[in-house]
Amino acid sequence: MELAAIASAAVPGLTPTGVAGVPDDAADFESALLVDDSGKQWRVRSPKHPDASMRLETELQALKAFTPAIRAELPFLVPHIAGTLRHGELCTFVYAHLEGSPRELDDLASGGAELVGELGRMLAAIHDLPPLLVHNADLPSYEANEFRQRKLNELDQAAITGRIPAHLLRRWEHALEDVTLWRFHPTVVHGDLHEDNLLVSAGRVSAVTGWTDLRVGDPADDFAWLLAATNPRFAGDVHNAYLSARTEAADPHLMRRAALAAEFALAQWLVRGVAMENAEMIAEAEDMMASLDQELKAEEAAASEYRLAQGAGADAVVDEIDSDIPDDETADPSLPTEFNPADEAEQADEAGDREPSENTKSAADSSTSQRFSVAPVPADDTETSSLPIIKSS
Repeated sequence: MELAAIASAAVPGLTPTGVAGVPDDAADFESALLVDDSGKQWRVRSPKHPDASMRLETELQALKAFTPAIRAELPFLVPHIAGTLRHGELCTFVYAHLEGSPRELDDLASGGAELVGELGRMLAAIHDLPPLLVHNADLPSYEANEFRQRKLNELDQAAITGRIPAHLLRRWEHALEDVTLWRFHPTVVHGDLHEDNLLVSAGRVSAVTGWTDLRVGDPADDFAWLLAATNPRFAGDVHNAYLSARTEAADPHLMRRAALAAEFALAQWLVRGVAMENAEMIAEAEDMMASLDQELKAEEAAASEYRLAQGAGADAVVDEIDSDIPDDETADPSLPTEFNPADEAEQADEAGDREPSENTKSAADSSTSQRFSVAPVPADDTETSSLPIIKSS
């Protein structure tokens, strides 16, 4: 009821008659959904520490940048702040009612093609917003190489803790050093997208909330949360819907960077826990990284075994062909002297004028490829458990 009292003080005339908890970034905020005497709903977000309060102040800047003209063009609603109340260094925000309610990620993933299309269009609408919106709000803006350098700096911070498994550390270093992976066109990015910040009503995304991390940067960051779904095809389906709705050319490496962002969120969570001296956060991050490390090692071992098996089969075929060629004849130069399933798949992909399929990456690429592209094995063999996603940055 403390949040109800704060809301009453922040919004004159608001008389709460009911209160319920709502999902939020638990490390940063306390949140509640209030119902007033007229049946209208209000959302209250109260920061737990000064950094969280600053995030809300940033969101206020961001929401002010959404002019009526911009709001009218979006396929979803954006929050309106009805009132604020400062207490010491902290400032609580009260938001006017928005139609819809959050759904669990797996509920979204099982919502069918229509909801997948809604999510793709929602992401495209955010990334098609004019960068001037971010600049006018005096919010961060990063070019591609600048963004990659920031990630390298964050990885250095994580490495200093001494708590990152060596295999994961090498994997992330290789990915961040692969400059071709980071040649992207910066867009407006929500920055804190996850299921709790989406409201769904009548099968459509009715509103997007939680604009505390609005910036210009890597659009892949807004896809990372999708990879935690149990359905391994969900993220790819949303990405396809997104490509159909975007006004710009496709980014061939977007989903690989999204997978990296999903993994790297664990290192970011660890760094936050160390900075806050929160033993529970540190232990949680270490446990999740250990699980991820085991999964990736198992996938790489399976990929290696598959390549060896394929190579052995190809050698047998070549030996049989050689046995049919007379000793005094020169072998047909068109025949391959060495069979490489990854090269063959890459040629097939190039012939189809598309990105190399996620199940046909080469061994050299496996150190930087992510959840969709860790091994050249059949799809049925590459489905792994979902990645844990950290919902606050």
